[in-house]
Amino acid sequence: MTHHARPAATTTQRPHRAARYEDALNRRVARWLSGRGWTARIEPYVGYGSSAGWVRVLARVLLASPAVPDADLPGAGTVTSERDARDVGAVRGWRSFATAQVPEARVEIEVSGRTFTAVADRGGYVDAVVEAELAPGWHDVTVRAPGGASQSVPVLVIDPATPYGLVSDIDDTIMVTRLPRPLIAAWNSFVRHENAREPVPGMASLYRALLTDRPDMPVIYLSTGAWNAAPTLGRFIRRHEYPVGPLMLTDWGPTNTGWFRSGQEHKNQTLRRLVQDFPEMRWVLVGDDGQHDPEIYASLVRERPDRVRAVVIRQLTGAEHVLAHGAPTSTDQASRAEGRTQAEGVPVVQGADGKAILQEWRSRGVTLT
Repeated sequence: MTHHARPAATTTQRPHRAARYEDALNRRVARWLSGRGWTARIEPYVGYGSSAGWVRVLARVLLASPAVPDADLPGAGTVTSERDARDVGAVRGWRSFATAQVPEARVEIEVSGRTFTAVADRGGYVDAVVEAELAPGWHDVTVRAPGGASQSVPVLVIDPATPYGLVSDIDDTIMVTRLPRPLIAAWNSFVRHENAREPVPGMASLYRALLTDRPDMPVIYLSTGAWNAAPTLGRFIRRHEYPVGPLMLTDWGPTNTGWFRSGQEHKNQTLRRLVQDFPEMRWVLVGDDGQHDPEIYASLVRERPDRVRAVVIRQLTGAEHVLAHGAPTSTDQASRAEGRTQAEGVPVVQGADGKAILQEWRSRGVTLT
């Protein structure tokens, strides 16, 4: 059994003209590079699965020069807590985007002694669920590209009986941004050196404290950032001692319906996918009040209050709010969303940083028991 896990963006059969232009350019670039000896390689991303019998495998098929060893590919730094966590390849963000994808490449996935076939999408992304009998914990799955190049892809396998999971936003939640939201992704991804990125004070300690109470709780990072930034974000998470976990990012660029993907839609779909994948789990949802996190979380709470244990909101400073949406306080929509969440009986824990949030968490008597 193999199927693509990425939900369809639209029912429209004919792609938007921007997507057609992009596809034509990608095909031309791929032919040109292949003619110069570039070969297909696998960029690994951290996936997840259930010990009930499946794993979700995430990767990308890229073209690379024969002179570039696999260890120097952009995704080489994507490691797990049980693998070598050295900071390799720390670079300015734009270099992570200097790649050429292989559209609709057919790959082989080897796991639990079985081989499955999956097909990448138009951006070269592989997002497939395959059968696998694996114990809870970290495992490596082998993904083989056309031409035979293979790569180990990490997956976090979760016991389906695990009672709680944590979903965390990234920008302004665990990573200080200090930029207007329209520029966040571009600056952090293309310009800023990854070692210059700062953590939000106390957030790593907050996560570690929650894991002390519930060490089996998986941590999944959900962001509107591009998959190209996954290796850089993974190194940031390890460098600042956040719990290692899967990154649920998105593919920038044209879709069947327009020039760019919707970040809010990506977050909404991913949250509902997690609720579906782990039907017994309740979630701690962590974000910030700069823009849409309170509304996105409130939407899930409204649908499934039984599946959300708490919503945690990092409160931005006045200056950060101005950069985020032009006013020195949180938006009216965010305030109303927080009120709707609490009206459903789900606690909303807020604070300016991780230390303040942890104090509020404890003073409110919120527990993971």
